[in-house]
Amino acid sequence: MVASRSLLVGSSVWVDDPEVSWVDGEVLKIKGDEVTIKCTSGKKVVAKASDVHPKDPEFPPCGVDDMTKLAYLHEPGVLYNLKCRYDENEIYTYTGNILIAVNPFKRIPHLYASDMMQRYKAAAFGELSPHPYAVADSAYRQMINEGISQAILVSGESGAGKTESTKSLMCYLAYMGGRAAAEGRSVEQKVLESNPVLEAFGNAKTVRNNNSSRFGKFVELQFDQRGMISGAAIRTYLLERSRVCQVSDPERNYHCFYMLCAAPTEDVKKYKLGNPRKFHYLNQSNFFELDGMDESSEYLATRRAMDVVGINADEQEAIFRVVAAILHLGNVEFGKGAEADSSVPKDDKSRLHLRTTSELFMCDEKSLEDSLCKRVIVTRDESITKSLDPAAATVNRDALAKTVYSRLFDWLVNKINHSIGQDPNCKSLIGVLDIYGFESFKTNSFEQFCINLTNEKLQQHFNQHVFKMEQEEYTKEKIDWSYIDFIDNQDVLDLIEKKPGGIIALLDEACMFPRSTNETFAQKLYQTFKDHKRFSKPKLARSDFTICHYAGDVTYQTEQFLDKNKDYVVAEHQALLSASKCTFVSGLFPPLPEDSAKSSKFSSIGTRFKQQLQSLLETLSATEPHYIRCVKPNNVLKPAIFENSNVLQQLRCGGVMEAIRISCAGFPTRKTFDEFVARFSILGPDVLKGSNGPTACKKLLEKANLQGYQIGKSKVFLRAGQMAELDARRSEVLGRAARLIQRKVRSYFCRKRFILLRQSAIDIQKVCRGQLARHEYECLRREAACLIIQKYGRRYLARKAYNRLCCSAVPIQAAMRRMAACSELLFRRQTRAATVIQTQCRKYLASLHYLRLKKAAITMQCACRGEVGRRELQKLKMAAKETGALQEAKTQLEKQVKELTWCLEQEKRMRADLEEAKTQESAKLHSALQEMQLEFQETKALLIKECEAAKKESGKVPITKEVSVVDHELVNKLTAENEMLKAMVSSPEKKESGQVPITKEVSVVDHELVNKLTAENEMLKAMVSSLEKKIDEAERKYEETNRLSEERLKQALDAETKIIELKTAMQRLEEQLADMEDAEVLRRQALSSSSVQTLAEHLAVTSEPLENGHHEQQSSPLKQYGTDADKSFRRSQIERLHEKVDSLIKCVGQNLGFSQGTPVAAITIYRCLVHWKSFEAEKTSVFDRLIPLIGSAMENQDSNDHMAYWLSNTSTLLCLLQRTLKGSQKPPAPTSFFGRMTQSFRSSPSSSNLKVGKDTVQLVEAKYPALLFKQQLTAYVETMYGIIRDNLKKDLSPHLSSCVQVPSVSDKNDSESAPADYWKKIVETLDGMLNIFQENFVSPILVQKIFTQIFSHINVQLFNSLLLHRECCTFNNGEYVKAGLDELELWCGQGKDEYVGSAWDELRHTRQTVGFLVIHQKSRISYDDITNDLCPVLNIQQLYRVCTLYWDDNYNTQSVSPDVISSMKALTDESNNDDSNSFLLKEDPSIPFSIEEVSRSLHGKDFSDVKAPSELLENPDFEFLQD
Repeated sequence: MVASRSLLVGSSVWVDDPEVSWVDGEVLKIKGDEVTIKCTSGKKVVAKASDVHPKDPEFPPCGVDDMTKLAYLHEPGVLYNLKCRYDENEIYTYTGNILIAVNPFKRIPHLYASDMMQRYKAAAFGELSPHPYAVADSAYRQMINEGISQAILVSGESGAGKTESTKSLMCYLAYMGGRAAAEGRSVEQKVLESNPVLEAFGNAKTVRNNNSSRFGKFVELQFDQRGMISGAAIRTYLLERSRVCQVSDPERNYHCFYMLCAAPTEDVKKYKLGNPRKFHYLNQSNFFELDGMDESSEYLATRRAMDVVGINADEQEAIFRVVAAILHLGNVEFGKGAEADSSVPKDDKSRLHLRTTSELFMCDEKSLEDSLCKRVIVTRDESITKSLDPAAATVNRDALAKTVYSRLFDWLVNKINHSIGQDPNCKSLIGVLDIYGFESFKTNSFEQFCINLTNEKLQQHFNQHVFKMEQEEYTKEKIDWSYIDFIDNQDVLDLIEKKPGGIIALLDEACMFPRSTNETFAQKLYQTFKDHKRFSKPKLARSDFTICHYAGDVTYQTEQFLDKNKDYVVAEHQALLSASKCTFVSGLFPPLPEDSAKSSKFSSIGTRFKQQLQSLLETLSATEPHYIRCVKPNNVLKPAIFENSNVLQQLRCGGVMEAIRISCAGFPTRKTFDEFVARFSILGPDVLKGSNGPTACKKLLEKANLQGYQIGKSKVFLRAGQMAELDARRSEVLGRAARLIQRKVRSYFCRKRFILLRQSAIDIQKVCRGQLARHEYECLRREAACLIIQKYGRRYLARKAYNRLCCSAVPIQAAMRRMAACSELLFRRQTRAATVIQTQCRKYLASLHYLRLKKAAITMQCACRGEVGRRELQKLKMAAKETGALQEAKTQLEKQVKELTWCLEQEKRMRADLEEAKTQESAKLHSALQEMQLEFQETKALLIKECEAAKKESGKVPITKEVSVVDHELVNKLTAENEMLKAMVSSPEKKESGQVPITKEVSVVDHELVNKLTAENEMLKAMVSSLEKKIDEAERKYEETNRLSEERLKQALDAETKIIELKTAMQRLEEQLADMEDAEVLRRQALSSSSVQTLAEHLAVTSEPLENGHHEQQSSPLKQYGTDADKSFRRSQIERLHEKVDSLIKCVGQNLGFSQGTPVAAITIYRCLVHWKSFEAEKTSVFDRLIPLIGSAMENQDSNDHMAYWLSNTSTLLCLLQRTLKGSQKPPAPTSFFGRMTQSFRSSPSSSNLKVGKDTVQLVEAKYPALLFKQQLTAYVETMYGIIRDNLKKDLSPHLSSCVQVPSVSDKNDSESAPADYWKKIVETLDGMLNIFQENFVSPILVQKIFTQIFSHINVQLFNSLLLHRECCTFNNGEYVKAGLDELELWCGQGKDEYVGSAWDELRHTRQTVGFLVIHQKSRISYDDITNDLCPVLNIQQLYRVCTLYWDDNYNTQSVSPDVISSMKALTDESNNDDSNSFLLKEDPSIPFSIEEVSRSLHGKDFSDVKAPSELLENPDFEFLQD
C-alpha cells in the first residue's frame, strides 16, 4: 500500500475500476486521506490513499519478462505487465521461478521453431525469454547435477492451454533425453504418441474449451545415469464417467464416439453406426461438429497412434467394438412390462439396438436383457429375482455404460504403461502433472468437489514452496529477516478429508445406508459443520452447501453426490461380460471372488481419489517442484482479447497473487546495485563520488531517511511503499530540473523571436526599394518595345501585298501548261493503242503455228516409247525367271540356318554337364557349317554365271532408234495451207496500213478446212493417249518386277548375315572369357580399319549401263572373318587395357600436385580417356574403376586441405568433359544478326576444339557410359562443395556465439582484448580457408559461392540472436558488433574480388540493424526514414521487434517515438494473417551454382604445358603423354 505522503500531484497511479479491474490515471488533488485522480479514460475518481497503487513511470512499453523486476510488485502492476506482453505476442512471463502462460488462441510460429530447443539447451534459467523449454531445461539440469527428482506442475482452468504446455514440456524432455531405439519406437516417441490416444478417450468439448481434459494426468519420465529416458509411466485421476450418459448443451461427449461415427464406410457398416444425431448418448446436446477438426482424419490418426504405443490391430478392433456397443446400449429404451413394476424393451427399434449390443459384446441377448431389467438379491437362504421398473432399468443401463467405459479407459492407460515399460533401476525421474484447475459453475456437482479438493491440496504445496524460495533468496543474500506469515488452507482440507468427521467420510457413511438420500446427507452436513467458518448453508436451499475455498466461495448441489460416489459393478453385469466370447471384453471384467460375485460390493470413489491424491502429493514432496500457471485471457476463445477481470480471477485462483502477497510481506522490491544507483543517483550526486555499489546505495538510502531496508550481497531489498517514496522524491528533483530547463528554453525562444522580427523589418525595406526600381525600369522598356512593334508592323503590310500578286500569276501559268500537256498525252495514248493491237495479232498467229508442230512431235515420241517399253517388258520376264532360282537357294539356306540354330541351343544345354560332348558337338557344327558354306559358294557361283549369261544376251540386242510415224505428206499439206492463210491475212493489212492508223481484225479463214484439220487432230490425240496408257502400264509392271527382285536379293543377303552371326556366337562360346562385353568393344576398335575395308569390298556393287539409260546391279559374296589370331589379339587387348587402368589409378591416387595452376591428376585422367576413346565406347569398365577412386577421397571429410585438392581435380575433369562431349554446351541464343554471325564463327570446327597437352581434342558424340560418368562427377562436386561449406560453418559457430553480445565486466577484466580476439579468430578462420583454396587452385566461382553462403550464415546467426535476446539490442552491444563487422569488411577489401565477390552484401540485415542501434536521438527519426534510408531490407515485423527490444545501458537514450511504434504495430497486426509472419531469417542449404558456370570460368585457360607424372612417362604404355 502507498502512504499518502508518498503521493504527489501529477504522479501516475493505479485505481480500482469496476469494469476493467484497474485503470491508470494522474493525481490531480490530495486532501487528507482522499485522492482525486483523472483516469486515462477521461473520468475523474475520488479514492482513498490506501486503495491507490503507484505506477512506474519508466515501465517499458513491452513489459518485463520477470515480475520480480517490476518496481512495484502489486496486483495492477502484474496485470498490466501481462497485458502488455500479451499484446506483443509474448505469452510467457516469469514470477521468480513460476512461469505464467497466457493462451494466445492462435499459432505463434517462432516460439516453437526447430532451432528453439537448441537455443534453450544448457542456457541458464532467466538468460533467455520465458518459455516452457526453459522450465523443462532447468528441471533436467537440476536432476542431472543434483541427482534429485523433479516435478513440473501445470495448472489452470479449462481452456487455459494446459495440454499444449504439457506437450511442449514432453517434446523438450524427449529432445534432451531421447535416444534411438534398437527396435521399433523409442520410449519418448511412445510417450508423445500416447497423447492422441488419451485425448480421444478422455477429452471432450465443454463450455470453456473445445478440447478439455476430463481427467488428471501425471506422466513420470524415468532417466538413467547418463540422463537418457529409460522408462515412463502415466497415472490418471478421476475420469468424468457421468459424461458418457449425461451431456448438457452446448457440450459434447468424448471425442472417440464422434470419431467412430465418422470412420471409413467399411468400419461404420461393421459397427452398424451412422449419424451421431440418432444416438441418445450424443444427441442430448445440439453440438456435433467442432470448427477446424476433421473427425475422420482424427480417427485415422488415433489408429496410427495406437499402433505406435503397442496396441495391435485385434485389440483396436475390440476397443472400437466396445465403444460402438456403448452407443447402441444408450438407444435401448424401456417400457412397462406385463407384471407390476417390471420393464421390457420399449419397441422393435430398442430390441434391434439390444441385439446389436449383444453382438458387439459377444454375449447372450436374453442374458443382457435380464441383467438390465432385473436385479438378483442374494440372502442367506436363497436368491430372489426382482424386476425393475423402466426408470430403474434406465439407471441400470447407464451404470453399465459408465462401468464399461471406465474399465476401457483404465485398460488403455495400463496398456500404454506396459508398452512403454518402466525402469526399476532408474536414477531419477521428472514428473509432469497436467491436472484440472479450480472450477466454479452455476451447477457444481461431485466432480467439481473432487477437482477443487485437488486444487486445495496443490495450493497448500504451492504456498509452502513459494515461502521456501523466499527464504532461500534472503539466505542467499545474507540479510536479516523475520518469520513471514502466510495464509494456510489446512482448515479447508480438514473440513473435506478429515476422519472421521470430514465431508468425504460423511458421504461414504451415507452411501453405505440404502435409505440415505441427498437431503439426509445435506442435513447431516448442516448439523456437523454449522459452526465451521469455511462451511455455510445458502439461503433458500434445501440440499446445497457452500465451502470457502482459497480462490472463492463455491456452492455445491448434492443431488447426485451419492450416486457418483458409488463405484460398484452389478453382479449380473459382471457375470454377463466376464462370460463374453470376446477375450477383450471378458478381460475388462475378470472373475471376482465368490463372496464378491454374489452381491454388489460398495467402493467409494471419493476415498479412492483422496488416496490417489495423497500418493501424488507424497511423490511431489519427494521431488523439486516447478510451476506453470496457465491463464485463459477471455471466455470467447478468440485471439487478441484480454479481459482484465477474468485474468485477475485466474491469477488469484492459481495462487499467483498469494505468491506476490508472500513476497510483499517481506521485501517486495529488489534492485541490483547498478540498477538502484542508475535510477536514484539524482537524489544525491555528491555522495556517489568515490563510492562503489553497496556503499553508494547505503548512502543514498541514508540521505533519504528510510528505515527497514536491507543491503544484500548483490541487491538492495526495500519494504513495501519505500520504492514509491523514493520515486516521489525523484519526481520532485526531476520537476525542479524541468522547470529550470523550461526557464532557459523560454528565454532562448524570446531572444530568437526578437532577432527574427528585426531581420524581417530589414528585409521588408529592402524589398520595397527593389520594387520601385523595377517599376521605373519597366516603363523605359515599354517605350523601346513600342518602336520595334511599329517597325515590324509596316514591314508585314508591304510583304502581304507582294504575296497577293504572286499568288494570282502562278495559277494562270499552271493552267496554260496543263492544256498543252493534255494534248500531248492524248496523242501518245492513241499511238500506243495501235501498237498493242498489232502485237496481239502477230502473237496469236505465231502461237497457233507452234501448237500444231508440238502435237505432231508428241505423236512421234509416243510411238517410239511404246516400242522401247515392249522390249523392256521382255527383259523383265527373263529377270523374273532368275529370281525364282534365287528363291529356291534362299529356302535351302533358311532350312540350314534352322538346323544350325537347333544345334546351337543343344550345345548350350549340354555345355554345363559334359565338356567332352560339347567338343564333339562343336566339331559337328564346324563340319556342317563348312558344307553349307561350300553349297552357298556353289550357289553364288551359279548365280553369277547366270547373270553374266543374261548380260551377254542383253548386249546382243540392238539399240532402238526413234522412228518417225508421222505422215509427211499430210504435214506438208497442212503447212502449205497455213502459209496461204498467212498470205491472205497479210495482204489486206498492207493495203490499209497507210490510211487508218488503228488495224481492225477481219475473219478470212476457211471454216471447212479448219474443221477437217480439227478432226484429224482429234484422231491423232486418241492414238497418242492409247500409246501413253500402254507405256504407263509397261512401266508399272517393270517397277513392280524390279522391286520384287530387290526384295529377294535383300532376303538372300539377310540369310548370309545370319550365318555369319551364328559363326560369331560359336566363337564366343569357345573363348570362355568372363569380360565378353569389353572384348567385343576392343575387337571393334582394333579391327575397325581392316574389317570395315574388307566389308566394303565384299558389299561393293558394280553397275553396267544398259540401253535407254538403265543400270543392272550385281552383288559379290561376303568373305569369312574371325580367325583364331583375332581371338588371341582381342584377349591381349583387354588384358593390356586393364593393366593400363591399374597403373593410372595407382598413380593418380597420390597427391600429384599442380602444374601452372592446373591439377595434374585431372589432366592425366582426361588425356588417357581421350586416347583410349572411352567417350565413344558403348560399353566400358574404365569409368566404373575411376569412380571408386574419387569416392574414397571423401572418407577424410574433416581435412579441408584434402577435400579442396579433390574438389579442384574433380571440377576440372568435369569441365573438360563438359567442353568435349557434344550436346553439353548450351550457349544462349543470340537475337541480333551480328550475334548469330558471331555464333556461327564460334561454332565452326576449328574454334570448338580443345587443346590439352600438344593434342587437339575434337568434340565427340558421347555414349551412355560417358554421360553416366559425367553425372557421377557432378554429384561428387556438389557433395565435396557441401562438405567444405559445412566444415567452415562448424569452425565459425563457436566464435559466432561469443560475438553476439558484449562480454560482462568480469570477462573484460580477465582479458581486455577478448572482444577483438573473437572477431580476429573469425577473420583468421576465413583467411586460412582462402589460403587453402588458393593453394589447391579451386575454381574462383566455387570459392565465391562458398564465401557467399558463409557470410549469409553469419548474417542469419547474428541477426536472429539480436532479435531473440533483449540484452543484445542495446547501444553498447551495437557498437561492439559494428566493430566486428568492420573487421570483416576490411578482410573483404583486402581479398580478391574473384574469390570474395559480393559476399559482403549478404550481411545487409545485420549491418542495417546495428546501424540503427548506434544512432543517437532515435526519437526524432520518422517511420519513412527507417524504412527508406536506415533499414530498407528489414520487414515490418523485424523493425517492430528491434524498436521494442531496444534499450540503452550507457546513455539512457530512448527508442523511436510512440507514434512510430503504434504505426508499426498496426501494420504488424494487418500482416499477422500471412503465414510468413516470423521475424527470424532462415538459411538456404541449396547448391548455388551450375556446371555451366564452372565450365565458363575455365574458358581461355591453357592446358598445353601441363606435364604428366614421371611415373607414367616411364611406362611405355603411356608414351602418348610425352607428345
